[in-house]
Amino acid sequence: MKNTLRWTLALALAVPVVGCKKESKSEEGSKPAATAQPQQVDIAALEKAAEKWVDQEFQPSTLSREQQLAEMKWFRDAAAPYRGQTINVVSETIDTHVYESKVMAKAFEEITGIKVKHDLIQEGDVIEKLQTQMQSGRSIYDMYVNDSDLIGTHVRYGHVVPLSDFMAGEGKDVTLPTLDIDDFMGKSFVTGPDGKMYQLPDQQFANLYWFRHDWFSRPDLRERFKKKYGYELGVPVNWSAYEDIAEFFTNDVKEIDGVRVYGHMDYGKKDPSLGWRFTDAWLSMAGVGDKGFPNGKPVDEWGIRVEGCNPAGASVARGGETNGPAAVYALTKYIDWLKKYAPPQAAGMTFSEAGPVPGQGNVAQQIFWYTGFTAPLMKPGLPVVNADGSPKWRMAPSPHGPYWQEGTKLGYQDTGSWTMLKSTPLERRKAAWLYAQFTVAKTTSLKKFLVGLTPIRDSDVRSEHVTKVADKYGGLVEFYRSPAREAWTPTGTNVPDYPKLAQLWWQNISLAVEGEKTPQQAMDTLAEQMDDVLGRLERAGMQNCPPKLNPVKDAKTWFDAPGAPQAKLANEKPKGETVPYEQLLQAWKEGRAK
Repeated sequence: MKNTLRWTLALALAVPVVGCKKESKSEEGSKPAATAQPQQVDIAALEKAAEKWVDQEFQPSTLSREQQLAEMKWFRDAAAPYRGQTINVVSETIDTHVYESKVMAKAFEEITGIKVKHDLIQEGDVIEKLQTQMQSGRSIYDMYVNDSDLIGTHVRYGHVVPLSDFMAGEGKDVTLPTLDIDDFMGKSFVTGPDGKMYQLPDQQFANLYWFRHDWFSRPDLRERFKKKYGYELGVPVNWSAYEDIAEFFTNDVKEIDGVRVYGHMDYGKKDPSLGWRFTDAWLSMAGVGDKGFPNGKPVDEWGIRVEGCNPAGASVARGGETNGPAAVYALTKYIDWLKKYAPPQAAGMTFSEAGPVPGQGNVAQQIFWYTGFTAPLMKPGLPVVNADGSPKWRMAPSPHGPYWQEGTKLGYQDTGSWTMLKSTPLERRKAAWLYAQFTVAKTTSLKKFLVGLTPIRDSDVRSEHVTKVADKYGGLVEFYRSPAREAWTPTGTNVPDYPKLAQLWWQNISLAVEGEKTPQQAMDTLAEQMDDVLGRLERAGMQNCPPKLNPVKDAKTWFDAPGAPQAKLANEKPKGETVPYEQLLQAWKEGRAK
């Protein structure tokens, strides 16, 4: 009861007094708000709607019913000046955002009186709309759910409203007192070098190692594997073991229960998503970059070096590592495994097409599997789901390549985050900010997590309800409760212009996949083009931390210096190493990374 009273009092004191509210002026040149005058509404109807949604939809929650209704009352009161308006927001199309668009937007309208048009489009289109608004100054959407991968872009160009400033200043009257920023697991991912928070996490998912736990547990397969390789069939710790397991299932086992099986799954179509396959930390898994979290310093997982906060080069000649031995090894293994161990159709697939394939029941493991596909692989009736609804598969930490060192990031997390642009009129930003907070508030966040399985709050993943259902999610909950999650991070602040640089990856990688260039040639060209872009950005000038390219030096100079880039190893395939899944899971449950 004390907690309930404290919440109610805090929320009540924070509600703005509508009659005393000063009119805020829109930025010069911005379009006016859609509705100048607030509409008169039936407050009793809004109250009844809040009760309906809390009771019938937003359960379970880490809050009590009284605390949930107190949050809803705050939203209802704070929304008063904006009732009758229609705000426009956009996000990529994944299950979590479908839930927001179809369910949460309706709930928000019924509870607050503010209408929401929540568009769902492809991720590349989201970035294109964002770029257009930043370049033209014309407001297209009132807020964007935009990957935190663009944090370096947002910090440098100055088009994005730093949320730290907004919440303490012009948006204070529309900032939820119980938002609890420190509860967001991705807080560090959306924080710039200046210590300011630029985006608000809305959903996140990692790429982890996925495998058929039922197959790995079979005594006959375990015996055959150990006889051939001299160690136990288990979760691979290094890429050598992953390769051995891929070879074993593809060429030794070949068939299980009458089905042709493969030891690896991936995708390789010439498409922008091929770039994500690499920029989403594939190189760091091999060992590219320096130690440090959330991203290596001074060299990150893209191979970009920064001096202070200024990008200084991607090529080895300038102290970067995009075309270093570790990066070339990463590309080489990707191509080899795709051709040797994956289903034949994998090479012609995109990210979205390949994601559900392991659910068809013919794949033994996948080194680079996004947990955003967890929900589709839990559907009753799938070959990878038991009759009682439990998964036959599990997820575990990704294995690392021979160049990797302890203390280096090991994988990637996609953190879609609410992003506010300065070119959007202030009053529209405020109304959209209310909706953004509604989608991540403690009243709603746990239910959203259970729908999309893309958790954002530490309190949700540690909740009593999630503890009860954790077993059905194949290791997802244990991963997010463990310190291991800290080694999985999005693209960091070293990347000064994500849209310009990201497109270079898939265009060059595809040439190596198709055999038109060797992996070394492809990465050399990529590094050179990245340096060219950094040079143009340096000449054009940026508002904050612009690139300042290092002079070209002999590669040996950089190889001999401490840290990245690393020289080529004499042995890129050490002995395979595995760990029992149950041992790994127990470590996570005890709060250990491994």
